[in-house]
Amino acid sequence: MFAPEKISTVQKQAHRNCLTNTGQCCELRQAKRLLDTPVARTTSTTHISILLTHHRDASIRTQLPGGNRRIFASTNLTCNPKTGNLATPRRLLLSFNSRVGVKYPSSVILAPSRASAFSRLNLFSKHFDPKPFLELNTPFSTERSAHLEDEDGNVIKKKKRDSDIKKQVKEAEQSTSTTMSSQPQHPALLIPGPIEFDDAVLQSMGHFSESHVGMPFVNVFGDTLTQLRKLFQTSDPASQPFVISGSGTLGWDQVAANLAEPGDEVLVLHTGYFADSFADCFETYGAKATQLKAPIGDRPQLDEVEKALKEKKYKIITVTHVDTSTGVLSEIKALSELVHRVSPETLVVVDGVCSVGSEEIRFDDWKLDVVLTASQKGVGCPAGLSILMVSGRAIETFKARKTRPTSYFGSWKNWLPIMQNYEAKKPSYFATPSPQLVRALNTSLTQILSRPLEDRFADHRAASQRVKKAVADIGLKQLATKPENQANGMTAIYLPEGITPPDVLPSLVKKGVIFAGGLHKEIATKYIRFGHMGVSVTDPDRKDVESAIESLKESLTEVGYKA
Repeated sequence: MFAPEKISTVQKQAHRNCLTNTGQCCELRQAKRLLDTPVARTTSTTHISILLTHHRDASIRTQLPGGNRRIFASTNLTCNPKTGNLATPRRLLLSFNSRVGVKYPSSVILAPSRASAFSRLNLFSKHFDPKPFLELNTPFSTERSAHLEDEDGNVIKKKKRDSDIKKQVKEAEQSTSTTMSSQPQHPALLIPGPIEFDDAVLQSMGHFSESHVGMPFVNVFGDTLTQLRKLFQTSDPASQPFVISGSGTLGWDQVAANLAEPGDEVLVLHTGYFADSFADCFETYGAKATQLKAPIGDRPQLDEVEKALKEKKYKIITVTHVDTSTGVLSEIKALSELVHRVSPETLVVVDGVCSVGSEEIRFDDWKLDVVLTASQKGVGCPAGLSILMVSGRAIETFKARKTRPTSYFGSWKNWLPIMQNYEAKKPSYFATPSPQLVRALNTSLTQILSRPLEDRFADHRAASQRVKKAVADIGLKQLATKPENQANGMTAIYLPEGITPPDVLPSLVKKGVIFAGGLHKEIATKYIRFGHMGVSVTDPDRKDVESAIESLKESLTEVGYKA
């Protein structure tokens, strides 16, 4: 808040003829009534600062009853000497500053200061901009407006001509129909993450700075953790969601540092590049990682997994739900049933970075122990958040460790109480989170959960089938040749013989589409990756997928390919 400006009393005499028989003009009587409210009487240090703007020069400073409460008024006004009412409309800015928390009386109206007001008031008033014509879909958006009064103190309602309103509505509709977004024009980002983001999610990223232990943010964070339970489909109170600043890779570190101890055996099911990296992460923390590999485009078969589990006792088994490098989809439900039957003590860990939000996951029903993901893919939020759902069994395994966690930042010893407190709406601190990212995640999860998850997964399956049919019609092949191995949120496509990613990717960009090149080190120059998840497939007004398919056909034709 700002301190009341000291006003010279030299011009008192010029204002005396504006006073009523009570010795106070209309504005001061109104201020006195405010001071007599129950809220104002609760503290002797309340300052009420009033800024009035009118068409005559005059100033007055008046001491009113109420302990140390003072009212300062800087005015340019003309009063009716008979009634004490102002002859012209006025604008009023009231601000309370107290040693204790003081709620605003319902009669107080907050309004933007005029351009000619003090600079400190200008800064303050920016937080109270009037409501825009089209309301922004951002969390904790506020609506503040000033009003005008006539000389009798009656509120003057602003009138808008019907023609003006219709014109504004028409312009808004035209803008929406042509751009479908308030974002600057840009190529559609159709890689397997990051993906295209909804306008409301990006607007949440623009939230003003706030305390990470203040209740407005704590409440949002708590709601976000609760929303994650719904997304992962868990109602078990023993499970715990985690949201920590970092990429999806931090999820690997959390699993390796908290659930594996030096010398522990870990079985890593390999369907592409990211299994290699997860295995390397385990070994970094001292665990012994064994990879069960499948040919490129395929996944380890259940009988192979069963044989491996019977040969050695593994503390953890990991599976990449969708490997971003190959587009291979793993069967999680059947795998978990197998593990619980053959090696019930083995923890089931799912790398869901490229699957959560676009593939079905039933955390409780499938008896999973950890699902780790990131914010920038199917969840539909800018990159920067490591997201985990951890079972009660996994947490008990962590608590039973014989050695300290081998990471400080990633240690659940530090993070578990923080997440529990945030979910209980209690301020807590270990390391500073990103309020803007958490708010964006909250907005995205609110959109995702606004309709049944089954409908969302059905949208992704439908879009995936359109893409895969188009790929086949063009005469191209996928890395994942078996339908049961094909992910619903992305497609990895072999290019025709003699054509490499640099031959087509630049052309696609010119047509307004961004695909990704190959990532698997053995075949990186032979294929491209098409991401189709999030708003690009769930928003019926967006035609990202269809435009991308046509652009791919054109780009291939330009380099000499004939279907």
